[in-house]
Amino acid sequence: MSRRFALIPAAGTGSRMGGPLPKQYLGLLGQPMLYHALAPFCRCPAIEHVYVVLSPEDDHFDRHDWSDLSPRFTALRCGGESRAASVRNGLAALVPDVAPRDWMLVHDAARPCLSSELLGTLLSWLDEDALGGLLALPVADTLKRADPQGRVLKTEPRADLWQAQTPQMFRYQALAEALSAAGADASDESLALERAGFAPKLITGDARNLKITYPGDLRLAELILQDMEQDR
Repeated sequence: MSRRFALIPAAGTGSRMGGPLPKQYLGLLGQPMLYHALAPFCRCPAIEHVYVVLSPEDDHFDRHDWSDLSPRFTALRCGGESRAASVRNGLAALVPDVAPRDWMLVHDAARPCLSSELLGTLLSWLDEDALGGLLALPVADTLKRADPQGRVLKTEPRADLWQAQTPQMFRYQALAEALSAAGADASDESLALERAGFAPKLITGDARNLKITYPGDLRLAELILQDMEQDR
């Protein structure tokens, strides 16, 4: 039976947040954001083990208390210059521990509001799939393409368009090979698999599983996490 592992790349600097502290360590309800990204995987009995990929120069991780999660995750200090490089390096470090058809769930460190219910939905939909897939949301807003002067060039049809989220869940060997071939510009794991000729499955996600990009997103994430705590 295929086992399930999680990999959280957390080697970025989060420059768009506009502060000196890497985004994944910004405070969120008394814990660093990275804690909330790791927690649903560490608390899920269906996940064999969790790995977080850090920059070799990271001097923030050891300043925090991870004791209630640490038995379930391992920090790998092999992060690269891009997200794709960090995931690729993390997968390479796991060669002795995982089998080719084991599942690897890759999740953004800046998505702290993944619910256990949504994680369970992803696992149940993809567990028997030959390749895997990702959480995503059908695009609801009208999309405009801009010209170089910042004016509307045209309106793009939104039919059949989806906004990718994470986790993205793929077989270990297929993912590792696709990322090695895709190069540093693969913005997510699905794109690497698409370039290799595969068609990942889309699983409907949740708007609350947002990615923290700008300072205002932190307050929204706090409200979502507080609401999730009340529902437990």
